[in-house]
Amino acid sequence: MTLINDWISLTFIGFVLLISSIVLFYRSSYIIGDKFLYRFIILVFLFVISMLLLIISPNLIRILLGWDGLGLVSYCLVIYYQNEKSANAGILTILSNRVGDVAILLRIAWLADFGSWNFYYSQYIYGRNEILFILFIVILAGMTKRAQIPFSAWLPAAIAAPTPVSALVHSSTLVTAGVYLLIRFHEILIINSFLFVTGCLTIFISGLGANFEIDLKKIIALSTLRQLGVIIIVLSLGFYELSFFHLLRHALFKSLLFLCAGVFIHSIGDSQDIRFLGGVDTGCPSRSFYFVACSLSLCGFPFIRGFYSKDAILESYMILNINSFIILIIFGGTLFTVTYSVRLGFYLFFKNLGLKRMISLSERGLIVVPIRVLFVMAVSAGSFISWLYFPCEFIFLTYYFKLLILFIVIISSVLVFELIKILYLFNLNRVSEWVHFVGTMWFIPLISTFFIIPVLIVGKNLLKYLDQGWVEYFGGQGSRGNISFFSLKLDYSYFLNLKSYLFIFFISIFFYLIYFYLDSSMRA
Repeated sequence: MTLINDWISLTFIGFVLLISSIVLFYRSSYIIGDKFLYRFIILVFLFVISMLLLIISPNLIRILLGWDGLGLVSYCLVIYYQNEKSANAGILTILSNRVGDVAILLRIAWLADFGSWNFYYSQYIYGRNEILFILFIVILAGMTKRAQIPFSAWLPAAIAAPTPVSALVHSSTLVTAGVYLLIRFHEILIINSFLFVTGCLTIFISGLGANFEIDLKKIIALSTLRQLGVIIIVLSLGFYELSFFHLLRHALFKSLLFLCAGVFIHSIGDSQDIRFLGGVDTGCPSRSFYFVACSLSLCGFPFIRGFYSKDAILESYMILNINSFIILIIFGGTLFTVTYSVRLGFYLFFKNLGLKRMISLSERGLIVVPIRVLFVMAVSAGSFISWLYFPCEFIFLTYYFKLLILFIVIISSVLVFELIKILYLFNLNRVSEWVHFVGTMWFIPLISTFFIIPVLIVGKNLLKYLDQGWVEYFGGQGSRGNISFFSLKLDYSYFLNLKSYLFIFFISIFFYLIYFYLDSSMRA
């Protein structure tokens, strides 16, 4: 049994175990009165075990076990709250991820000719055409798990799961599985234009959609989608170490964002609408401080953890031979990060509190402790990991290019804050269908469900007209009555046959005795 124990796998295992332990500790106070608490704990443990199996396995069979385990357990966690919204989100999640599962199965079938399931060996025994086919399969599998276009609809829908699960799913487990698989196959990726284009489209659409979203958890989910696009762009350019660094940085502060958002949602009466929030800094001062620090890290503010990876990523774009249009999209996606972070901060902290009578803000000790641990790691681990794991690299740019990123962050923050105040005063954010078009990620959820709904309708008709129709008389639940009826008839016929057999048997003996008596009399 072969295991991968290099620096990538061991580091990622440490981060997964750290975040999952903090999430479980946070759960002890967040959903303490839940009826199915033990089921929740068991599902989270299965989720973490599936991710660990995926991380340490070079064998594609064991990778498929971890990959399918993530998909099935995530479905169980998304439908944890049993309502119609959770059921729809769970179906969309598992059916989107099944596309990637089929790609992994095709990869396993392709390796059946070579006597080894180890993907490390297979990279060196194929020709060019086989490598291109393998590359297509790996990219397809990674696209479904990391929710790139056109499979982006399931990630915002997966927020129907409990908030601790969202912190785990969106940080270090489910959505990072596809990125981790691509990092493992980085030797055959080299420079991939298809990955680059899909990553650019993903960061643009998700960043733009987050600026028009009103659901707190969905805004953070779209932020996750944008960060995954950034990681894929860096990976497509050949910087797999930098993409892994950004993946680790994203895992810490995104889990912290979800844990802080869970406290706000829990305190407002389980409402996720940011229009009902406001003034939360008065009731949750420490949690608000952590939330602002994570938002600044998300924007790439200097000397916080996000600065060390995001600044290096943007500078690496500038030294490559990329056209101006792509550079404009990338910096536009960076600008969108600042805009939706400032917009979210405005609604949470600067807006007047409209539902003050209904709010019950509190900071219990069991919730504060895991968030403090995660905050220390999220703030300080950026420089520590950059010093410990990655070599000292110097990207030489001009003075104005070096200051360009910081200039964009500061100027866009001020401009967007003033624009949001104007929109909030004049209520101009409900004006047209264009806002709805952008806010729904260009109708990607509608397109994704358009192909699923006819299949579900066929299943509904089969259930209605076959399983619960005339076929029910011969099979299904009606088969028990039919079998009982026919078995009684059969038993009765067997009983009649037995009586007939015994009657004929005794009649035969009687005639035989008469014949024997008459024959003996005639001989005498």
